[in-house]
Amino acid sequence: MSKDKKYSVEVRVWIEEAAGPFLGIGKIWLLENIKKTGSITNAAKEMKMAYRQAWQLVEEMNQRAESPLVEKLLGGKGGGGAKLTEAGEKAITVFYEVEKRIKDFAQKEMQNLKF
Repeated sequence: MSKDKKYSVEVRVWIEEAAGPFLGIGKIWLLENIKKTGSITNAAKEMKMAYRQAWQLVEEMNQRAESPLVEKLLGGKGGGGAKLTEAGEKAITVFYEVEKRIKDFAQKEMQNLKF
């Protein structure tokens, strides 16, 4: 048996609030896709997710955040759409910053793992 076994510490980060999980990587990807495509419909398609599920996730995030993360735009000549609010943009940035700090910490801890 090799004495140089390598272990790794894996972490998944999500942000909770009173009602349970609030923001994890899946919702972050949804927000990023809304930003990229300009609509919940296209974001859902891109993620191979049902529109209804994407819409429910957006509604839930908007209700549970301090201020809405996604703003729905009313249809005009080119139809409706959606865009991230300032809070939505910040949610993505803050999530990745927190995740990076936690993963960096886990990486440092990992260097001393021996069993």
